[in-house]
Amino acid sequence: MSEQNNVSGAPIESVGRRQFMAVGLVMAMATMPIASAQAAPSRPQGRMPKRKLGTLEVSAIGLGCMTMNGGQYNPPKDTQEMIALIHQAVERGVTYFDTAEVYGPFVNEELVGKALAPFKDDVVIGTKFGFDIDANGRRTGALNSRPEHIRQVVDDSLKRLNVEAIDLLYQHRVDPKVPIEDVAGTVKDLIARGKVRHFGLSEPGMKTLRRAHAVQPVTAVQNEYSLLWRGPERDELSIFEELGVGLVSWSPLGLGFLTGKLGPNSRFDGPGYTDYRSFNPRFTAENLKANMPLVDMLRSWAKRKEATPAQVALAWLLAQRPWIVPIPGTTNPAHLDEDLGALSVHFTPTELHEFNTAFASITVHGERLRKELLVMSGQEAPTKE
Repeated sequence: MSEQNNVSGAPIESVGRRQFMAVGLVMAMATMPIASAQAAPSRPQGRMPKRKLGTLEVSAIGLGCMTMNGGQYNPPKDTQEMIALIHQAVERGVTYFDTAEVYGPFVNEELVGKALAPFKDDVVIGTKFGFDIDANGRRTGALNSRPEHIRQVVDDSLKRLNVEAIDLLYQHRVDPKVPIEDVAGTVKDLIARGKVRHFGLSEPGMKTLRRAHAVQPVTAVQNEYSLLWRGPERDELSIFEELGVGLVSWSPLGLGFLTGKLGPNSRFDGPGYTDYRSFNPRFTAENLKANMPLVDMLRSWAKRKEATPAQVALAWLLAQRPWIVPIPGTTNPAHLDEDLGALSVHFTPTELHEFNTAFASITVHGERLRKELLVMSGQEAPTKE
């Protein structure tokens, strides 16, 4: 999910080094000749550490593409600019790109497919099924993981992504009306047919994960996990380790909160679009103010590490397990560059203990999702009769 877009209303506070880095990159780019968004190298050029999601190897940091043209946090961006941004990520060594049929709907898969067409043998694309979308391309609000629906979604996603097989196919949310054995069995058949390579689940209940894994090995679970939401530490991380399942962390920067660019007076209502954060309980005026001690802590560590708050937050996440892959999203080239810079920030065991001890004294205020979305997380599928 994209996390680093500008907001409207009261002035954004404490931008600091992040703003300085962005300005510096813009000035540097201004001295370079402007190239076509289609003029990209034939193969990824950058070097980046790799991580394993189950048996699937990907870059240590991926790229969430949802808000490039989905309008969740900002108006849809120019297509050519977003293609250029994806190409920049490839050049830096990013090999995992995340999308879904519901983002848009459909238009985000089309963007990702177009941008990654020159690199499809060198990258991993993750996409998702599971929401019901009507004939007019509108979300109905319902979930739909019926086997026949999964097969149709996969065929349609293959066309939009312009690939022969989907590298990593997630169930976006557990359908309370469809046994997970039917879902996993359908994906297993699609793998046998060569249309899908790996199976994933997003925000599942842990009993459902075990049942799915018994039918078709689950390569990765996609869950929210960050300093703002450490819920997976209760049970999930130990279960993922037991099963050999990787974790793809969405919202690793807390929808932009952990970047340090938001202040207690930030607001999220913009003309011409609906910023998702305006409905998120964490981002009420009261909770923004109450959660600022976490930002203050990140700024302190950023100064100590000669980094930015965003880099410290991502480095902390990477230090938790070797099979965790965060997917920060952005529409800004400077922010992409900054996020990838987190790979140069490291914690010693002593520093990590000190960091976690300090964090333990901070209370995070506000639910992570609206009630109607929160109820979909941790859902258990019905038993198969």
